[in-house]
Amino acid sequence: MRFLGFLILFLLLHFPRANHGLTGTFGVNYGRIADNLPKPGNVALLLRANKIKNIRIYDADHEVLKAFHGSGIEIIVGLGNEFLKDFAVSQDRTMSWVKDNVQAFLPGTKIRGIAVGNEVLGNPDIQELGEVLLPAAKNVYNALDSLGLARTIEVSSPHSEAVFANSYPPSACVFKDTVLPIMKPLLQFFSQIGSPFYINAYPFLAYKSDPEHIDLNYALFKSNAGVFDAKTRLHYDNMFDAMVDAAYAALEKAGFAKTEVIVSETGWASRGDENEAGANLKNARIYNRNLRKRLASKKGTPFRPKKRVKAYVFALFNENQKPGPTSERNFGLFKPDGSVTYHIGFQGMVSSSPATLSCLLTFKAFMASITILMLILRW
Repeated sequence: MRFLGFLILFLLLHFPRANHGLTGTFGVNYGRIADNLPKPGNVALLLRANKIKNIRIYDADHEVLKAFHGSGIEIIVGLGNEFLKDFAVSQDRTMSWVKDNVQAFLPGTKIRGIAVGNEVLGNPDIQELGEVLLPAAKNVYNALDSLGLARTIEVSSPHSEAVFANSYPPSACVFKDTVLPIMKPLLQFFSQIGSPFYINAYPFLAYKSDPEHIDLNYALFKSNAGVFDAKTRLHYDNMFDAMVDAAYAALEKAGFAKTEVIVSETGWASRGDENEAGANLKNARIYNRNLRKRLASKKGTPFRPKKRVKAYVFALFNENQKPGPTSERNFGLFKPDGSVTYHIGFQGMVSSSPATLSCLLTFKAFMASITILMLILRW
């Protein structure tokens, strides 16, 4: 019995636990490239009112981290691409960043992960960062480990679909030859520390690029003939599942069949330019409503039926300062004033009707009312 106890202790100390940043199946990306968004404190109240318990932010903004103190909302913070070169060569700078932007806010703010870079591999504009991604990730993990935080805070790095050579049918998906020399060591490291593979999967972007050959219903989780994968003999009735399984297929071919796939971004634009097929309010509502149902089912995919599908929706708000086509500024579930962009079961900070502008009842507002009443009675 004593030997068994020592063995269990050894395993706990030397083998990583899979403490993923997303503990449920549904999260939201809280982007802030805008000049008209609600204060972070109000955003925390909005999320709590709608029972959204997981978010990703793209930096480690102190105002946001302070505002979420005591909220119970679990956060993945982002280490921007601009830090990768320095952090790859300096453990001291990495340690300082982790202390200032992560450790300093624990345990009141529930930071559950650090996303090292974003869409680094497969992007020709920032390809030179590929070689520093792994050493930067290792230094972040080493800093967490030195501070006793590595078992509770996940280290990861989200990727775009550009890392794949092809993804149709799902079983044919492979990593690009140009990506593999960097991707395999990265996957090996993440496998060792128990981190999942994060992929940004957008049926909207696939449909927009080829509306003549992609069934819109297939992209929106609506009734359709679906796609049959002859190699695996699996049937897909929606593109989202097919994208997730394509990532699993690529991982398996690269030697990482046990690595879990989590969707770090997915969503649908509610507005777009004339040449952006499918970008409208109706399709955005249908996609995100059906996505919520899909994630709430807690089911796996045809290729990985026992692995619950998990995803972060992009995005919490429309962001008026994002560059690019009109769609880039219109992925929000909520408008900047806190009202819902469309109804999929969420409640806004104010009603969608400008005439009423009724405030969302919060605990803080209730307590403020009680305080005022007590003062009046005392007077």
